[in-house]
Amino acid sequence: MENWRRLSHLFVTMFLSNFADLIGSPAIPDVSIAALCPGKDECSLAIYLTGFQQAVSGLGSVIVTPLLGNFSDAYGRKALLAIPLFLAIIPNVVLAWKREKSFLYAYYVIKTITAMFTQSGVCLAIAYAADNVSAGNRVSAFGLLSGVMFSAYVGGTLAARLLSTIQIFQVAAAAAIAAAIYMTIFLKDTKLPSDALEQPILKEIESNEDSVEALEKMDFSKKIPSPKDIYFLLKSSFAFSLAAFVAFFNSLAEGGLQTCLLYFLKARFHFGKDQFADLLLIAYIGAALSNMIFMPLFGPAIGEETLLSIALFAGFLNMFFDSIAWATWVPYAAAAMGLFLFLSSPNIRSIVSKQVGPNQQGLAQGCILGITSLANLISPLIYSPLSALFLSEKAPFDFQGFSILCVGLAWLVGFFLSILIKVYPLLSRNRDSSRVLA
Repeated sequence: MENWRRLSHLFVTMFLSNFADLIGSPAIPDVSIAALCPGKDECSLAIYLTGFQQAVSGLGSVIVTPLLGNFSDAYGRKALLAIPLFLAIIPNVVLAWKREKSFLYAYYVIKTITAMFTQSGVCLAIAYAADNVSAGNRVSAFGLLSGVMFSAYVGGTLAARLLSTIQIFQVAAAAAIAAAIYMTIFLKDTKLPSDALEQPILKEIESNEDSVEALEKMDFSKKIPSPKDIYFLLKSSFAFSLAAFVAFFNSLAEGGLQTCLLYFLKARFHFGKDQFADLLLIAYIGAALSNMIFMPLFGPAIGEETLLSIALFAGFLNMFFDSIAWATWVPYAAAAMGLFLFLSSPNIRSIVSKQVGPNQQGLAQGCILGITSLANLISPLIYSPLSALFLSEKAPFDFQGFSILCVGLAWLVGFFLSILIKVYPLLSRNRDSSRVLA
């Protein structure tokens, strides 16, 4: 009961934080284009600026996220979670003040720096949840956590639909401040068992003596994780390695979605803030329902790997229909795929959490988020130029949605990889299992 009370405080914290993060998203394309390319519906500079911010943030997150995740194993989740929550306040305050060109550039600079840290908030929250539930209940707990986050997206999108642009960023700043304060006051830190380092990594490790010896030498709680540490963690389990590859392609697609979808819809159908908010509202309502109801109910029965495959294929279908959209209603119908699309990340997290012991949760989740951050670095380098090219008059052929189709292909690759994942239970934590590392 005490553990679920702790999780309830985590849910409130993540709701407020994600509400603040999402409420400004539908307005960013309008604000960027209005400041950089007044009077136009297409602005290559805005696309490249968004992609640059995403790429540099992804590069920083590759380093920062595993570092914060590993430190949270030693110094507690709450202390490290405070870093992204407090940093998230700053960029919202900038646009709440003014949205002129100079302030927009300041926003992108600050957002680039702070996003290197704020992206780690998800992995720290997942590690905190893993600390408080058993392995068998993690798929349900992660589903509820994701459902709460998508509920925040629904609330943020609805608020963005109803509020003016000025009010949007003022509310975003207030919600970010509330999240940091609530976390500081109510969230209780978790205590890991003193023998946590003696826990095994995976059943498959029995057949890999080199990995066992390497993992014996790793002291996750007392040093910064090196690339070698992460390499041996990936090598320790075939399921972990496959999940890491799937996470990469899933994040590559999600990054492409963020980079070019809204700009594509603005150029093709002249969508604005309200239409973007409507699309996101449809997608996030479906995501909240599937994560809070579908995943806890069916996840333990059919398995995370099955849900993951369904989600990735839904992502491909979503992008396919968006890329060939022939009428304004098509993107709205495709957005309903959010019912399945947004099941991918929590299922990847659940698969990963079952491959490691309690004192490696921060490092494992940080490692996966570091990989997704690498994808966020690469994604805009691919999709920003592609999107700008096919939305311009210099396109090699007439297919404005070509970059959107390429986003879908990344999800399709992830789908084929996910079919190969077979999740094996963690070795039982008793005297017999400890002999594996003896």
